Order: sequence, then C-alpha cells, then structure tokens
Amino acid sequence: MHSAVFLIEFGAIILALGLLGRFAGRFQFSPIPLYLLAGLAFGQGGLLPLGASEEFVAIGAEIGVILLLLMLGLEYTASDLVSNLKTQYPAGLVDMTLNAVPGAVAALLMGWGPVAAVVLAGVTWISSSGVIAKVLGDLGRLGNRETPVILSILVLEDLAMAVYLPIITALLAGVGLAAGSLTLAIALGAAGVVLFLAVRYGRLISRFVSSDDPEKLLLVVLGLTILVAGLAQQLQVSAAVGAFLVGIALSGEVAEGAHSLLAPLRDLFAAVFFVFFGLHTDPASIPPVLLPALALAVVTACTKIATGYWAARRAGVSVRGRWRAGGALVARGEFSIVIAGLAVAAGIEPMLGPLATAYVLILVIVGPLTARYTQPVADHVSGVIARRRMAGDPAAAVVPGPRETVESLDGQDAGERS
Repeated sequence: MHSAVFLIEFGAIILALGLLGRFAGRFQFSPIPLYLLAGLAFGQGGLLPLGASEEFVAIGAEIGVILLLLMLGLEYTASDLVSNLKTQYPAGLVDMTLNAVPGAVAALLMGWGPVAAVVLAGVTWISSSGVIAKVLGDLGRLGNRETPVILSILVLEDLAMAVYLPIITALLAGVGLAAGSLTLAIALGAAGVVLFLAVRYGRLISRFVSSDDPEKLLLVVLGLTILVAGLAQQLQVSAAVGAFLVGIALSGEVAEGAHSLLAPLRDLFAAVFFVFFGLHTDPASIPPVLLPALALAVVTACTKIATGYWAARRAGVSVRGRWRAGGALVARGEFSIVIAGLAVAAGIEPMLGPLATAYVLILVIVGPLTARYTQPVADHVSGVIARRRMAGDPAAAVVPGPRETVESLDGQDAGERS
C-alpha cells in the first residue's frame, strides 16, 4: 500500500511539473517560480501535503543540485576559466561588492546574526545562469557584443561558488576557525588541482571517460560525478563544488556528448529540487517577509544593472549594450535557492527560507522583463532629457534630435553583433 501511495504521489508531482513547464514555455518565461509555487502547494501548510514520497524527493533534490553544477562546469573549459579570471576579475569584484553587501546588511538589520548575513549575501549576489542563458537565447542576443561580458560575470560567480560554498558549509556546521580554514584550504586545493589537471591533461581525462556508446558515457559521467560529489561532502566540502569541478575537467566531444545526455536528467531533478525547497517553506510564513523581500529585490535589481553597465563600459561596449548587459543580469534562481536551502537544512534562521523564496519568485519573474526593457526605457529617458535640454536652451536648435542623441552615444550599435 505504501508503495502504491508513493507511486501515485511521485507520478502526480512529475506530471504537474511537466504541465507547469509546458505552461511556462507557452508564455516564454522561466518555470522556476511555478516549481516553487508547486512545492508550496504540496508542502506543510499547503493545499495537499505529501507524505510517502517526501524522502525520495529529498534525495532527488540533492541529485538536482549536483547535476546543476555539473552541467555548469561542462559549459566551460579550464583555459576559459583561467582567462576569465585574468581579464574580468575587476568586474567580479564590483559584482560581489554591489550585490552581496545589500543582502548582508538586510540580514543584520533584521537581527539575524552574522552567519545568516553571509548566507543572504550569497542569495542576493549570484545571478541565475540558467534563466539568463535562456532569456538571451529567446531575445536573439547570443551574438551581441555585450554577451561575452555577461557570460564572464556569470563564470566568475560560478568560480566564486567554489570558494563560497565551503565557507558556508563550515559556518552552518558551526565548526571552529581551524576546522573552517582547513575546509576552505581543501576546497581551494581541490579546485587548483582540478584546474591544473584539466589544463595539462584534459584530453587524457576526456579520453578515459569517452565512449561511443551513449549508455556507457552516461553511466560513467554520472557515476563519476556522484562519487566525487560524495567524497567532497565527506571532506566537508560542498558536493556541488565537487560536481562543478568534474564538469570543468571534461572537455571536447566528451563534454558535448555528456551535456546532451544529461540535460533531460538535469531538468527533471532540478525541477524536483525547486519543489523540495518549496515543500519546506510554509506558505503562511511568506507574507510577513514579502515587503523586505520586495525592497531587497528592488535594490539588488538596480545594483545588478549597475554592475552590467560598468562591466560592459569597461569592455568598450556601446551605451545600449551596457544597459542590455545590466538588465540581463537581474534574474536570480537556482543558486540563490541552493544557498538558502543549505541554511534551511541547518536550521539557522526560520525566516530565511521564506524570504529567499519570495525574493527569488520576484526576481525570476522580473529578470526577463528587465532584460527585454531596460535598454528601451533608458533610450526613452535619454530622449526626454534631450528634449528638455533643447526646450530650455535656444542654442539647442542645432543639437541633433533625441533619436540621434541616443544613437550618437551608441556609435558601436551598428556593429554590436559579432
């Protein structure tokens, strides 16, 4: 009987996620907020609480985090990561300062303590690579000049996760300074060793994993990833970091083949992860934190736009491209939930989970809108300012009109596509 109930519950969850994903695709927005809402509906205090399948959903959620980080690592080669570190690190520092500080300050103002401040700083800092990549593809901007700048910032955030997650793990576990320093040293050492091996012996590693049989390739890559993730967690390093490093170590045709094979599994278990996070958030706990979440979302949307504008300007991108870069970075999603999920599991601050849920729900909906409309709004504002200046200055009659004024500031716009 228990088995039948489990199959019914889990089958209903997967079916509901499929229908929600189809609905989101129909209207061209991210399904993440719908998955979170589904978790709220099926969790404690929701419309239809689950029982028999909750343990399996928890395991699936952990696999979802591992696959998210693995697939992210497969997107980049070790040489690309090293190159980005050398050339784009100032943008990464600006990104961290502008977007992590508001989260930390908000947690301290609410009296949550320093550990929760570090956690909330990560929630507000990290943009959603998955949502942003999808939005750029939907808007046809993958060839734009500002897109490499956006991707560089996302890569630097992903690299920072390899340092940040072990710190969070140590803080949440309540270990001492010596143990925390050892955990961080192990994580940094592992990351350094993997990058060195990937740069020097990446072809040999990929050749060892490679197989012409898709089934064997899938089993080897998935098994290796989960094994390394488990070993990393045993060493008090985040399992997600271990999965990310495995992805970096693979390159070439192996990475491409593994990506295509694992993408459906990633989508399935990532959806389960978002549902699991929602399951552990009581819907009744969200209204009290809705206003702080909204205020934090407004502030950090502005700081992300400023980050993208500054980084694109530093790279010599046109004015319109700078606004597009800033607007594209606003969305938060999977990594914000991963970070908050660690804190919820550790029981640090009961209101942190609801706040993170509301915050991500707001920005995962607003993010695609800012990506689409930030530049047109900036153009409109520039035109209004130009018209007011001309109206107040008789000599402005010889000044180009608002449209020319905007485009004169955007001299590279005609050649912004590569």
